Amino acid sequence: MLRRIFSTYSLALFGLGFLLLLPFFLLLVAFKPLRKYLHYLHWIWSAFFLGLSFVPVKIVYKAGKPKKGPYVICGNHFSILDIAVLGLLPINYVFVGKSSLAKIPLFGYVYRKLHITVDRKSLKDRYNALEKAKKAVDEGHSLVMFPEGGVLTENPPQMARFKEGPFRVAIEKQIPVIPVTIPYNWLILPDDDSYLLYPETCYLVVHEPIDTTGMTMDDLPALKEQVYGIIDRELRKYNSDENRQRKFAEDRAPGTVGL
Repeated sequence: MLRRIFSTYSLALFGLGFLLLLPFFLLLVAFKPLRKYLHYLHWIWSAFFLGLSFVPVKIVYKAGKPKKGPYVICGNHFSILDIAVLGLLPINYVFVGKSSLAKIPLFGYVYRKLHITVDRKSLKDRYNALEKAKKAVDEGHSLVMFPEGGVLTENPPQMARFKEGPFRVAIEKQIPVIPVTIPYNWLILPDDDSYLLYPETCYLVVHEPIDTTGMTMDDLPALKEQVYGIIDRELRKYNSDENRQRKFAEDRAPGTVGL
C-alpha cells in the first residue's frame, strides 16, 4: 500500500513537471530556432521528477562528458524510466520513439512536434522516421534511439536483438555512436504496467563514442554488434549477483530513502 501511494505521488510529479514547463515547450514548438535549448527543458523536467521521487541518478562517463554533437545515442531499454534518466544528458537531442506516445492528450502534441515518432509496424513510417532523423542531424541535433525498438525483452537484463535504424543513420551521416548502459531501471520501475516505483539510485553509464568516419553500409552489422557487445558486457557486470546485492544494500542502508 505504501509503495502504491508513493508511486502515485511520483506519477503525479511527472505530469506536474510537464504542465509547469508546458508554456516553454509550446514556445519551442512555435519558434523552431529556439529548439537548440530543448535539452535544458529535458534536464529540468527529469531533475524535478527524479529528485522529488527520491530517485538519485549517478552518471558514469567512460571518456568524459561528450562534446558538441551530433551523435546517435543508443541505450538498452527495459523501463519507461529510461526516458527520464536520459533527460539528464548534457546533449541537445531529440528522441525517436513509438507513435503511440503521440496519442496522449497535450503531451502527445508536444512530443510529436519536438521529437520523432515511428510506427514500427509500418515499413513506410519507419522509412519516414529515418528521413526525419537524418534531417534532425543536419539541423544539429543528436538522436536518442533505442536499438531494441522498444521495451521488448522478456528476460531483462538480457537485451532483445538490435534493429538497424540507429546504425544506418550514424553511418549515412558519418556521426559517432555513443553506447549507453542503464543497468538497474528494470528493477527500479519494472515494465509490468503496474507503475510501482522503488526509490533507488539509477545508474547511467555513458561509453566512449564510436567514430563512424569512413564506414559504409557494409560495416553496419559489425557496428551493431560492437554496440550491442559494449552495452551487454556492462549490463552483465552491474547485474552480477555480487554487484546487485551490494548496490541495493547501500541504497537501503540507514539514512537512505527506501520503501
